[in-house]
Amino acid sequence: MDDTITKLLRGVAKGDISVEDARKSLEDASLTEEQMDMAIDKGVFNKAELGSIVSAKLAPSGASYLTMFFFVWGIFWSCYWVFSLIYGLANGWDQRQLAFHLAIATTTLILMGLVYLKFILPDTIIVKHAMNKYIPEHQKDWKEYKV
Repeated sequence: MDDTITKLLRGVAKGDISVEDARKSLEDASLTEEQMDMAIDKGVFNKAELGSIVSAKLAPSGASYLTMFFFVWGIFWSCYWVFSLIYGLANGWDQRQLAFHLAIATTTLILMGLVYLKFILPDTIIVKHAMNKYIPEHQKDWKEYKV
């Protein structure tokens, strides 16, 4: 990700480089159609080597205060709804009220799981290919019986 075009785009986004200067620096750059197709297809259609790590990075917002606050908020409300469900079970509440408390507790846990998957779980893909399940026929192991 440290190629020339990415550096120019980041510089333009920060305001360090003007758009005109970035265009002038890329005026003499030329790609043939084959080079452009190879650049697009690289890593997309090529098969990765066995055991290679395709992408391994932590999500940048995994340690942010907003996600930590969300999990504290989620744990608080999950405990609130579950304990109120237990209290309602002990005191004979109506079935609708109990179902509501169970649904809200489950929804809160699902939201916490989605935030965990999206923002905290590391983005790591290790490529592993399974062996073929087809066993080729061995002539020495097979006998053909004629009837």
